[in-house]
Order: sequence, then structure tokens, then C-alpha cells
Amino acid sequence: MSWLRTHTCGELGTNNKGEEVILNGWISTRRDLGGLIFIDLRDRYGITQVVFDESNKHLHQQAEQLRSEYVIGVKGTVLARDKETVNPDMKTGEIEVEATDLNVYSKAQTPPFEIKDDIATNEEVRLRYRYLDLRRPSMQKNLLLRSEVYHSIRRFYHSRHFAEVETPFLMRSTPEGARDYLVPSRVNAGRFFALPQSPQTYKQLLMVSGFDRYFQIVKCFRDEDLRADRQPEFTQVDVEMSFINEDVIYSTHEQLMAEIWRTHLGVEVETPFPRLTYREAITRYGSDKPDLRFDVPISDLSEIVAESGFKIFQSTVEKGGRVIAITIPGQGSLGRGALDRLTEKAKSQTGAGGMIFMKNSGGEITCSVGKFLDEDTMRQMAAKAGAGEGDLVLILAGPDPDVYNQMGGLRLIAGADFGLVDTSKSKFLWVTDFPLFEWSREDLRYYSLHHPFTSPRPEDLHLLDESPEKVNARAYDLVLNGNEIGGGSMRIHDTELQQKVFSILGIGKEEAENKFGFLLNAFRYGAPPHGGIALGLDRIIMLMAGAQSLRDVIAFPKNQKAQSLMDNSPDVVDEHQLKELHIALRKSVASNI
Repeated sequence: MSWLRTHTCGELGTNNKGEEVILNGWISTRRDLGGLIFIDLRDRYGITQVVFDESNKHLHQQAEQLRSEYVIGVKGTVLARDKETVNPDMKTGEIEVEATDLNVYSKAQTPPFEIKDDIATNEEVRLRYRYLDLRRPSMQKNLLLRSEVYHSIRRFYHSRHFAEVETPFLMRSTPEGARDYLVPSRVNAGRFFALPQSPQTYKQLLMVSGFDRYFQIVKCFRDEDLRADRQPEFTQVDVEMSFINEDVIYSTHEQLMAEIWRTHLGVEVETPFPRLTYREAITRYGSDKPDLRFDVPISDLSEIVAESGFKIFQSTVEKGGRVIAITIPGQGSLGRGALDRLTEKAKSQTGAGGMIFMKNSGGEITCSVGKFLDEDTMRQMAAKAGAGEGDLVLILAGPDPDVYNQMGGLRLIAGADFGLVDTSKSKFLWVTDFPLFEWSREDLRYYSLHHPFTSPRPEDLHLLDESPEKVNARAYDLVLNGNEIGGGSMRIHDTELQQKVFSILGIGKEEAENKFGFLLNAFRYGAPPHGGIALGLDRIIMLMAGAQSLRDVIAFPKNQKAQSLMDNSPDVVDEHQLKELHIALRKSVASNI
């Protein structure tokens, strides 16, 4: 029979001295000093030291059998520790509990790794024994932070009259983005549901229904290749609002981020957040999700070098490409070996064909291709790049936009290698005015950069027929420290405009009616202007916790192969289940199972 605890393992102090208490938890460590046996008893609230004295012979003998990770209950008396034994690193470090009774709830085998932080155990083992990994203090701290942020988010939206509405997990497949996870229907042979990549269409229908402010903390699913910041199932904060514009979305979610950071990190976030258009972000930082924790912008040297006589520069500019640079402060004395290593990184990690460098040292401007450039040109280049005394300039040349993407990668490499990133800061940014479409050279067709329900900017409507690639969207991303943590847009609420966008995307009337007829039909009954955003909650928690992977802030994540090693899923199912679902496996698939 279990004992009801009187206190957790993280709350006792000297004010409890002399009290009779009951604690429950896991044994973290055990130390046998002969006459005294000490255990550290752990629960999610903290650790309390418990002592078994040989004066109670029977209890002392019981304690001799205790081992790490046994689950026990302890009755005892709170004692103040001697000054020399106080542990200032523990919340309960000023007291200990002298045991008077012991209840062993369950014994434990020796775990495959120590239950503590900073363990040298590979991730595969941690994921296989996830229930043990989750006992570690850092993992519990991450998940408790996540729980607290959930509460703050709900409180924030409810206080602003948002309705929390659950949308279906079983919906129709609309594979315009990543691959859908399909769910076969037993009662509708040959038909399939899809798990939602986003509740996009449902939340737009809620706006048509008159719920002018909606939010939901929702699971979404994408069957795509994984990275450290990707999971096949993920959680997002889904939001939609009617009769608003972009500024309302911005201000509302700046307030949300500021409140979360203040409440849970004790950090004051400056608002309003800066804004950059997509093109500004690319040309200034080489990324549509720039890290603003270090001030190293891109400078365009193209006009200066267009007539320089240096063949690589001139031909690049003549072909419509760009010659661009970043300046690394204080690194003008960097040696040739270090620069060669940096060049190799630039080539291997960004795809750049090579890197040119300049130095401003002792009032002299030197360049790795200086023999092809006159002194005046080099001085103009250094001035345009903002290179002062002792600075290093890194230069790339190539076609637009590829060279900007390469420089964006080089900027991040330099930021990390030269310690330019202020990791104590949280730098938020809105990136706006994305292109509405992107052209696929492989498929020879347009795709939506965000999704097909994104509204074009009104001033660009005239370009839809002849120059779709020039149309900008009323779309925006929320960026934090070089990570996209949210994205949204104002939506199309006019049936004719929606059909025109579908047509540009190669979705004919019949296909549009088949896939999205329910939404188009709803628009015919009066749709308000509306827009919204989806915030990547897993990624936000990862950044708040300072974790390296999404897997460290999700209770039961999948690995890089979209597998759960703990419970061996996905797994095979028996033939009877497949038959009920009207599914037959191909021989090539069945032979590999």
C-alpha cells in the first residue's frame, strides 16, 4: 500500500525542522558510510537527502538493500544539517530527513545509463529508453516549461476573446505541400482520410461561420524527411482572425511573445519587432530568416567592380549577377591558413565556388586578388563594405539569388567561428512581402511559396495574368535568432480570385472543385476578410530551453527515420487487419517485412 506524501522532494527547509513527513520518489544515489546510509530521494520537484541511522537496526538493514532507481516511500523527521554539511546547490540543502520507516514500492534493474544530466549516451539509447531519459532533470525541466507555456498561451488568447475550437484529425487529402499521412477507411472501401498538415481550411471555414477570433494548440502531421528541427508530428499554435489587417496580427503576437518571455524567462522583449521585406532580408542578410544577434550585413560591391578590369567580377555583373561582401570586425590579422580553412568551409557548406578576402590593416588595403585591382577600387570596396582599421572583408561573386544564399551561409559560419553571436539576446523579426509563387524548373509550373489560400498584395493584382512571379503576397514569417517560429498570411476570401490563383498553380476548375469545393462554396455565402498565423510551438520551446533538438522538448519524439524506438512504431500489422481495410501489400514490400 502506498503512502500519501506530505511534501514533495523539493520543498522542505529549515522552517520544517522537527516535523514528521512522508516523501515518495526514486532513489537517485545511495552512500553507505557504515553506521549511516544516505540516499538522495528524487521526484520532479527536487531532491531531498534521507539518512538511515544504525540505531534503528531493522530499518538500517532494509536500507542496505536499496539501490538506484528503486521507488520508495519514507517516513521521517526533518533535521537541520550541520553548517559544514549544508549543500548550497540543492533547494533542500539545509535539511535532511532522518528515516523512521521505509516502504519499497518497486525495485529497479540497473538502468542502461545514469539518470543525470550531461551523460555521454548516444541518442538512440536515450530514445529506446525514453521513460528513463525523461527522469533526467533537464528533460523534466523542458517539459515542465512546455506545460507552463501552454497555460500562458491559453490565458493570453482567452483574455482577448478568442474561441478555442478543435478541428478534425481525419480530413481529406490535399497534397499541395509535404506528403500527407493517409488513413484508410474500413467502412468506405478504397477511400482514405489524411492527417492534417494544418487546420488551414477548417479555420477559414470558422471565419465564414462567424467565429471572428479562433485559436487552437493542435497536432499536425507531415510525411517528410527529418532534421534536428523537424518531426513527422508537431504542435502548432493555430490562429485566425476576421476583419483585421497584418498590423493586428503583428501587434497581437508581439504581445504574446513578450508575455511568454517575461513570464517564463524573466526577459523583457523590445516591441514592436523590426520588419524586413523578403527581398530586404535576402539582400541584407542572405536569408529569409536572418539571425540579428550579430550586426554583419551584406554590402553590394557590384557597381564599384563592374569596370574594375578583374574578369571574374566584370563577367559576373555583365551576366546579371552580384559581387557582395561582409565585414568581420577585428579579424584583419587573420593568417593565410585560417583564411584557407574558412574558404573551404564556404565552398563545402554553402556551395560557393570560392572566396575572395580583403584586409584593412595599418591604413593599407590588401586583397587576395589585389594584383588585378587598382588601389582606388580596393579603397572604394573597403569603404562600401564599412571596413575599418583591423577589419576583414569576405567577398563572393555569383548569380542572383544564389550568391546571396551562399553569403547568408558564410555569414552564419563567420558568426559562429569568430564569436560574433550574442547568445544572451532574443532577437525577433517579421519578414514580410514574400513572393506569392515560386517557379519549379523541374516541374515547369508555379507553386505557392506559402499555400494557395494566401492573398496577393492589392497593388500586384494586375500582374497575376502576365507576370505571376512578380506578385508579392500578404504573407509574413516570425523569426527568432535565425529560426522561423511562425508563418501566416492574409487569406483570399473572394471565390473568383481564389479560382484565378488555382489556375496559375495548374489546378483546373474540376480539380479545384473536387479538392476545395467545400471552401469555395462557403465563400459564396459571405466570407469576411481574414488572416492568421501558425506558431511552431516545438521550436519556440526548443529555443526558450536552449535545447539543441526538437526531440529534447517533446515527450515521445521520433528519430531521423520517423520511428519510435521505444515502442517500435511504425510496425507491421496482421493480414486480417489489412483485409478489413481493403489493403493488399505489393510483393516487393511484403518480402522486406
